[in-house]
Amino acid sequence: MPVKKSDYEVLLAEYSNHQAAIALLKQHRPYMEMIPSMRRPEESVIAIPLPVVRLRNGETKATSSASGSVYPNAIAQGSEANCLPCDIAILMCDPEWKIKMGVEILVFIHRPQEDFSDLLMRWRHTQVLLEKDYEWLMPHRYQHILSEGSEKIYPLFVVFDETPDRIKRGLLGACLPLVIQTPVEIVEEEEQESLSMPEG
Repeated sequence: MPVKKSDYEVLLAEYSNHQAAIALLKQHRPYMEMIPSMRRPEESVIAIPLPVVRLRNGETKATSSASGSVYPNAIAQGSEANCLPCDIAILMCDPEWKIKMGVEILVFIHRPQEDFSDLLMRWRHTQVLLEKDYEWLMPHRYQHILSEGSEKIYPLFVVFDETPDRIKRGLLGACLPLVIQTPVEIVEEEEQESLSMPEG
């Protein structure tokens, strides 16, 4: 049975909440141990669904738009916003100092009709993008937090029972952490439907 879009959407919505994001990290102990304070988790973890970063292109030689010629003494500073190909970014914050810490965990949820190479390429593309200097476009309530990017990015792959075994084997073979999830909302809906069906 293939992964359904509704399965993906349920988990994307679920992990947009920092409490559910923390519950996800608890399923992979090395990442759970990166949470700054389990006593103040709501101030320690920021979950950003479908995150956007501003990439700094650094110093580039300015060119003439008409001729394409390079002006050797003209330097332009550039930056551009990019939507990352991950599904959730989980950022760690020091609850005392209200600053972002160096750890960033990027969650990749298996999407419908996505095969192993597609899923892995999303992580590779993210690695390439974040090789540059960057900053996060933070949600409104966290805009006071310094959002500079870090050099410590970690992936976490979320797959389903219905995800093909080759994808799970591929992730394990590439030494990439994964957790298998069953969307609770989908299970509850199926249980309600079975209860409401008239007996034959």
